[in-house]
Amino acid sequence: MILVITPELIVPNETGLVNQMFQEGLDLLHIRKPWLSRNEMIEFITQIDKTFHSQLVLHTHYDLGKEYTISRFHFREIDRKKEIYKPFAEENTISTSVHDITTYNTLDKEWKYAFISPFFPSISKKGYGLDSSIKEEIKQRNNPYVQLIALGGINQDNIHEVFEAGADGAALLGAVWESEKPLKVFKKCRNVLMS
Repeated sequence: MILVITPELIVPNETGLVNQMFQEGLDLLHIRKPWLSRNEMIEFITQIDKTFHSQLVLHTHYDLGKEYTISRFHFREIDRKKEIYKPFAEENTISTSVHDITTYNTLDKEWKYAFISPFFPSISKKGYGLDSSIKEEIKQRNNPYVQLIALGGINQDNIHEVFEAGADGAALLGAVWESEKPLKVFKKCRNVLMS
């Protein structure tokens, strides 16, 4: 499984690129735009082809799910601890984020998957994850219910290592959006997995 997470700020032709990525086999798009107002989020969602709305994951403005047939919601670690996700858990697909394998191993089966980061040193957050041991920690994975999605520093040169280490999926962020050719980078990552 390959996921793409949006950059926090809008990039030129972002939704156009998103539509193209979906056409090229993108599994899920996480819309992580904490600064967007509700109306700006509506505008963003409506620029994505309706046929892909079921593959969108909201990080904010969860109430828009009903209006746009979006039933996937992501909750940050802090929101998980405050149990903000509870009203959404039963009828929707929910995901969360963790930063160590011990926390991941304690997640209940109501969670479809969890991001674990930083897998490699981050591309978008310079200096973050330089001393990360997540790649080694994955060997201690013992949660049979929740899929594990690697996040952080993943690109076309190392994406194969994510799956070799035992992750169920990879989330792309910096490699795609900090590139001059985001679609090309996505396709290269996808091709590595298809080959």
